[in-house]
Amino acid sequence: MLHQLIELLTSFATGLINTLGHWGVFIGMVLESACIPLPSEVIMLFGGFLTAQGTLNFWGVVWAGVLGNVVGSVLAFWAGANGGRPFLEKYGKYILFNHHHLDQADRWFSRYGEWAVFFGRILPVIRTFISLPAGIARMNFVKFLIFTLIGCIPWNIALTYMGLKLGQNWQSVEPYFRPVSYAIIIAVICGIIWFFINNRRKR
Repeated sequence: MLHQLIELLTSFATGLINTLGHWGVFIGMVLESACIPLPSEVIMLFGGFLTAQGTLNFWGVVWAGVLGNVVGSVLAFWAGANGGRPFLEKYGKYILFNHHHLDQADRWFSRYGEWAVFFGRILPVIRTFISLPAGIARMNFVKFLIFTLIGCIPWNIALTYMGLKLGQNWQSVEPYFRPVSYAIIIAVICGIIWFFINNRRKR
């Protein structure tokens, strides 16, 4: 089931880029950064492959990816600040999430948020969702924007370059990202479970 979903998302991403070119890269990365798990590895590797074919421009692909990331991240940040936070303030008690936890998140993002955003942009899975909690915690928006931009650049350059060098074999490297993604997903799930168990014990 998971493999079929990955194949479906891969086909959608490559089809989007084949049809719209640089705009396809931009739209794909907007979706990826707006908490829609469209694999950026596929988008940028395929974009790099098309630069090797002469269809797209290398820096055009890179900056389409970076700007797409920034736009999608801003949308997710806005959703977290204007939708996610009021929701947690009103209904968080039903999932053992209270104002104290929001205050903790506010303080944490105020102190470490820029580095969380920067390094989060380089990690698979985390990069897709880091903007939402930053918005919920109402991290300083200017800092969020700056570190999102800086964090997106090396990731997009690296993947585009790999796609360029690999050419027709661009798909051979993408599966190597999956174990890392799965490990991060498991770690996040374990962290959520630990949070609820620990919070229940305190109560």
